[in-house]
Amino acid sequence: MRILQVSAELFPLLKTGGLADVAGALPLALAEAGQAVRVLLPGFPAIRAGTTDLREVAAFNAPWGDHAVLRAGRIGTGANAIEAYLIDAPALYDRPGNPYEDASRQPYADNARRFALLGFAAAQLACGIDPAWRPEVVHAHDWHAALAPAYMAFDATPGPRVGSVFTVHNLAYQGVFPPSDFAGLGLPPAAFDVNGLEYHGQLSFMKAGLYFADRLTTVSPTYAREIQTPAQGCGLDGLLRGRSGVLTGILNGVDGSVWNPASDALLPHSYDVRRRGGKTLCKAALQQALGLAIEPDAPLFVMVSRLTEQKGQHLVLGGIDALLAQGGQLALLGTGERWLEDAFRERAAAAPHAVHATIGYDETFAHRLFGAGDVTLVPSMFEPCGLTQMYGLKYGSLPLVHRVGGLADTVVDCTLEDIADGLATGFVFDRFDAPGFDRALRRAFALYRRPADWRRVRNTAMQRPADWQAAAAQYVGVYEQSLA
Repeated sequence: MRILQVSAELFPLLKTGGLADVAGALPLALAEAGQAVRVLLPGFPAIRAGTTDLREVAAFNAPWGDHAVLRAGRIGTGANAIEAYLIDAPALYDRPGNPYEDASRQPYADNARRFALLGFAAAQLACGIDPAWRPEVVHAHDWHAALAPAYMAFDATPGPRVGSVFTVHNLAYQGVFPPSDFAGLGLPPAAFDVNGLEYHGQLSFMKAGLYFADRLTTVSPTYAREIQTPAQGCGLDGLLRGRSGVLTGILNGVDGSVWNPASDALLPHSYDVRRRGGKTLCKAALQQALGLAIEPDAPLFVMVSRLTEQKGQHLVLGGIDALLAQGGQLALLGTGERWLEDAFRERAAAAPHAVHATIGYDETFAHRLFGAGDVTLVPSMFEPCGLTQMYGLKYGSLPLVHRVGGLADTVVDCTLEDIADGLATGFVFDRFDAPGFDRALRRAFALYRRPADWRRVRNTAMQRPADWQAAAAQYVGVYEQSLA
């Protein structure tokens, strides 16, 4: 089957969150399963720089007049190579820094057109703009690509029908714009309707994908149920309930070629379930590098996350005193809301031998944190899937999570019975509040003081299946349904 994956970012070229990891891993897993996969990406500088053998496929104009060139090339080499299309439109994409925001962290004023072009180019490929390759299914990821199903739904170009699939990675980020931005997008007036892109008088890219795609998916079974409720539906729960018959929750996987402590070149020492000594050495090396006290018996809590209240960092801030009082250490990597950045900096300055905060994002440092950590903190208010806890599981850094979304699907609490049954993999709390977080924290310390049980749980966590093959097979089933 010829499948076009449409995304705004792709690891390892451009990454601001888990979307890039999925966009980079899923095409490879589908190709391994025998599918003919290509990706379509905006021509951001980092993506252009990482795409080789670029050649022009076709020139075209956006509905509002901007000129663009569709180019084809290759990302990666050998078995990890991905055939890629690149939208070359420098006026829209050739900007430094974050692909979505300016230097002041404000969304670019023309984001509606920048990402409408991504959907429009996907629809052009569905219509045969590349005479050498035409997809049978277009799979659009998140709001940035969500206009692709809308453009496809209103296109009258003769030819075979092309199926459309839309995946919600995080319903909270919807791509909502003023209604004035609808003009010029090239969609008929009928598209700006309650049964279409209109959302409380605004223009919603996310709603376009949810309404017009043949099939819908999201990134965990629990999140698929949650987004159909008022509590987590972000105002779109009614639409999602109405389309529940075409909605599937497919749990993300982990790319074992990138995330594997036994072969991870970014770690100072490798390790696995049978050779655990490397993890102890990774912890000591990180403690020394960060200026933390080199204490092998002090449990090291790590957090790699966007700094937002959604991610539950205020719970972590409120629990630092208890964490330190029980002999723990905390190492953080993240960027986001200024008040959270400043608060973690202050806590690190007040206890430099026990708390370290790195503001920003560094892929190598993220690997080192998982490699060194004993506990990975993911106390999110909501979490569609979450890859952080899955990396923690893989690296034997037991996740401490709120029972929600993909966190609920991937982490089993350390109850006595689940430890006895060999099922426990981390620490889970139910109520999103300080007492719930504190009790989970205390359970982590209690288990850490029982080394034999800790090793048993850690071994279970590290051996939890998390490959992309099972997810890829489910996606193929959804693609087939989109063509029915």
